[in-house]
Amino acid sequence: MKRYLIIRFAILTIMIAWLPFHLNSQSASGNSSIDEKVKAFLSEHNRQWYDMNIPTADGQLLYDIIVKNNYKSALEIGTSTGHSGIWIAWALSKTGGKLLTIDIDETRHKTALENFKKAGLSEYIDARLADAHSLVKELKGPFDFVFSDADKDWYKNYFIDVDPKLQTGGCFTAHNIQVPRQGGQGGRGGYGGQSVFLSYIMSLKNYETTVNSDGGGVSISYKRSEK
Repeated sequence: MKRYLIIRFAILTIMIAWLPFHLNSQSASGNSSIDEKVKAFLSEHNRQWYDMNIPTADGQLLYDIIVKNNYKSALEIGTSTGHSGIWIAWALSKTGGKLLTIDIDETRHKTALENFKKAGLSEYIDARLADAHSLVKELKGPFDFVFSDADKDWYKNYFIDVDPKLQTGGCFTAHNIQVPRQGGQGGRGGYGGQSVFLSYIMSLKNYETTVNSDGGGVSISYKRSEK
């Protein structure tokens, strides 16, 4: 009997040790399936993102920020045809999160829905056809990641509307932003709404802001405290 109990205990120990590995393998396999589909889609459409979409370098940047910080509740203002949304949703498929993305143009919205489906990411995306000027105000949040890439003259307004709904530790990013040239405002992102937005957010003591210029120019602002 004693020998029997020892054998049963040994078998049970092996099963307990094996179970997490098995579950992790299943999870990795699932992610691997999504990875393969997304990579294939992005590769196939690599040179087709003309309609106000971000370059690949910026997509990778957004992906890395989300995965690194384990963000789960993302808002995108300005879907276009879905390139940035695919990168964001791909990252959220790793963290168990979801993206809410908004666009006012029906044609772009429909194309984005098709692209999300082909990339295998529809379940991670809530895509809405709406006027972001109104909808962003109505959203309850909370969000831990935001990407703004709609009408540039409204950037500051979008931020002001989202700020109370952005969690401490969250990140607000905006596209087509560059630090003005020394001695003046020149340079893409140095004029108009982008400049007003960048000056405003950089003046806030509870936000830590940098600008990545590897692609189209992305401001990255981490909310360090409520005020």
